[in-house]
Amino acid sequence: MGWVKPGPGAANKAAPVYPAPPLDPSEADQYEYKGVPDMIYPLWEFSQPVDISVYITEHPGGLNLADPAVIQQNRVFHTENYKMDDTSEDRGVSTTVKFSDQVQHNGTLWAVIYVHKHGITDHDASNSFAQYKLLTRFMPKKKIAKVKKLLGGNKEEEVEEEVEPESHTEGPTVATYWHPNVTINIVGNTGPQQYPSMHPAMRQHYSLERNGARDQYGKNSWFYPVVFVNDFWLLKEHMMPINETVKTQDLHINVYNIPNWKYNIYASMDQAFKIQAQQNNAQGAELEEVKRILIDTNIYLLSTTVIVSLLHTVFEMLAFKSDISHFRNKKDNVGVSFRTILGNVIMQLIIFLYLIDNSDGTSWMILFGQGTGILIEAWKITTVVNVRVREAPGTLLGYKISFEDKHKLSETEEKTKEYDEIAFKYLMIVAVPLLLAYAGYSLVYEEHKSWYSFIITTLVGSVYAYGFLMMVPSLYINYRLKSVAHMPRKTMMYKFLNTFVDDLFAFTIKMPTLHRIATLRDDVIFFIYLYQLWSYRVDYSRVNEFGQGGDGEEDEKKETKAIEEKDESTKTEVEEEKETKAESSKEGVKQRKKRSG
Repeated sequence: MGWVKPGPGAANKAAPVYPAPPLDPSEADQYEYKGVPDMIYPLWEFSQPVDISVYITEHPGGLNLADPAVIQQNRVFHTENYKMDDTSEDRGVSTTVKFSDQVQHNGTLWAVIYVHKHGITDHDASNSFAQYKLLTRFMPKKKIAKVKKLLGGNKEEEVEEEVEPESHTEGPTVATYWHPNVTINIVGNTGPQQYPSMHPAMRQHYSLERNGARDQYGKNSWFYPVVFVNDFWLLKEHMMPINETVKTQDLHINVYNIPNWKYNIYASMDQAFKIQAQQNNAQGAELEEVKRILIDTNIYLLSTTVIVSLLHTVFEMLAFKSDISHFRNKKDNVGVSFRTILGNVIMQLIIFLYLIDNSDGTSWMILFGQGTGILIEAWKITTVVNVRVREAPGTLLGYKISFEDKHKLSETEEKTKEYDEIAFKYLMIVAVPLLLAYAGYSLVYEEHKSWYSFIITTLVGSVYAYGFLMMVPSLYINYRLKSVAHMPRKTMMYKFLNTFVDDLFAFTIKMPTLHRIATLRDDVIFFIYLYQLWSYRVDYSRVNEFGQGGDGEEDEKKETKAIEEKDESTKTEVEEEKETKAESSKEGVKQRKKRSG
């Protein structure tokens, strides 16, 4: 016999009878009601068929389910004889929800999920229960980029776009959002649970017997079937704002069973993602990206992406390491296009600013790699030339940045410098008109957030479209020198391997469209470089015509060191032999003197 904690009207109402959980008779003297039960047991048999109804209301506490008019007006889903032990159960409905004036002005809208035993219509605590879910969500208002035509636009349209007032309060502006999907999972047979020690992520979805019933010793209780409203797969990009212009929205309800282990994973990961987003003081964009990839990507492509993601990180770090090592150990500037390095710094900085300007649609992994590349390219400038700040009378600032050779250039270095100037001369003849044409078209026909955004977008568009031309001077220098011995082969291979990884990333990782298209341009340079590698073959085990050892330089150093060690050892043996002979000679002299004496 179960009993109810005394309360208003409890004396006049008989306690409902529940299945008794196993008890230890030795604890019968501990007859005290416990607010938090030690153990909880399933109240219903798992094989019990149920009827499920979903009601939409603004006031969940005042919903009178005994009134047929309320049922007619508020019920949006109803199904009968639902089998909780049948894994094939999958029921749902699609409908339209009308919003009242209150909901349109940041009001709340709830879903009341009412479950009762099949065929039983009373609302007794032993036969039915309800669970509540807030459908309207309050989140920081999405940033709406104001765009307009900087030239040739309609003035009235421009003013109309700029009417929206900016918030002068601290923190983000909160708005009401709606997601059209409601997924209701009935969790499989969970069995008895130790209620106090349950993980909070799982325990929050357990509904105890609503009258506070306990067993005959007052220490254990019962729980209804676990109804889990699964929000794990809801993405913020699918959330739609609710305002005075939104009268209705679609609602799709789906009900199906999931095993207990899957429920534990969903509940724990959902809470972990929310906590992670709160700790980072962000909206969880990276976590949202993970879920988006899991939803939108084919499982085989996803598995491949996970593997190549690791390879991308490894190749990127190896490329950075090899690039730094190559320029640190380089003895001269043969084959090095200083203008290409300087141009790469400027272009990568432009791309970085563009990615920040579109940071809502860019992964932090992309930003990190781009920022690291800028720092390395800037450092490479200091290995090629001396960067000095010189006085420049008559200029606006009075100073200028000067790039000076580190030493007197050799004949081959002078040729490299000459070829670099020639390549850039023709490059500018091609690139500048293209840049001006693109800028003019973008200014007249495209919309931009501001003049700054126009400049960055135009520059980055040119970089993405013609940026591969910056590699042309290096290829031209290779062609004129008829050699690729001066090229950092390992670095180039790591970088080009990463271009193919980027090609795959372009289909899965979220990034601006221009950045996605640009991942394909480096493939062209890669194939040209492969041709030059084949055409100007180099024996990397020998010192080349530029005094560099290629990949065999380290082996040569090791070989030289071994020879030196061998010579040292031989020298030591010779000295020891001489000392031995000298001692033997001295001993012989002593013996002769002794005999003669």
